[in-house]
Amino acid sequence: MLGISRAVVTSLVRAGFVTPTRGARNEYRFGFRDVVLLRTAYGLQAANMSHRRIVRALERLRATLPESLPLSGLRVTAVGNDIAVRDGAHQVAAESGQLLLDFEVAPVHGAVTFLQPAAPRASSPEADELGDDAGAWFARAEAAEASDPAAAEAAYRRAIELAPCYADAYLNLGALLHDQGRFAAATRLYDDAIVRCPDAALLHFNRALALEDEGRVDEAIASYERAVALAPDLADAHFNAARLYERSGDTQKALRHFNAYRRLQR
Repeated sequence: MLGISRAVVTSLVRAGFVTPTRGARNEYRFGFRDVVLLRTAYGLQAANMSHRRIVRALERLRATLPESLPLSGLRVTAVGNDIAVRDGAHQVAAESGQLLLDFEVAPVHGAVTFLQPAAPRASSPEADELGDDAGAWFARAEAAEASDPAAAEAAYRRAIELAPCYADAYLNLGALLHDQGRFAAATRLYDDAIVRCPDAALLHFNRALALEDEGRVDEAIASYERAVALAPDLADAHFNAARLYERSGDTQKALRHFNAYRRLQR
């Protein structure tokens, strides 16, 4: 109803940025303040910010704000490639705390000439310096996600090529594909990743999310089960498995996972 992806909602809940209660069927129940914050996250997502960058920015914002300052008095928006927080007449970058200058101008009469951008270079000195350093390619990909998703994807794939069991690169690239609605591509990526890194629980969990959004429910359940077998304390995997079991009518398995989820939330 809010237009925000499950991945963003789950990440914000896990980070403690929003604190929903649970309903009679263990569904999330959000208060008005939570809904306002989720709509803020939606605005950032609509501006093509990745869900990890949204969560990271909001977490840093929460950590740096004084307790006495109400979030309702702030406006969080995307300004170019930055996530900006406006408090009165000032705005700062949420991730770095750097002051941002406001170059917004009122409409004026007259002609406007648009300059043609220069053609992009096939490579850059920075890229040439990365060489065969998978970690450097990973860092480059993370930095490019918000401004150039295609370059980020290419850099993640280069990192994986150099380090075939680079679980974090698979996770970030898979989430990037998922955020773009490329669920089948994300699933194929996770399939390859699991062959190389079979014991990485989060790969199985993220694969289940992609499968679920593809409508492949039985396979998603199997991936959630594999995730909790590898990491029994992965609460979100228990909850998602329980939800799918409940939907499919397997009450006994749904209760088992709901109970495991509740134990982990204490």
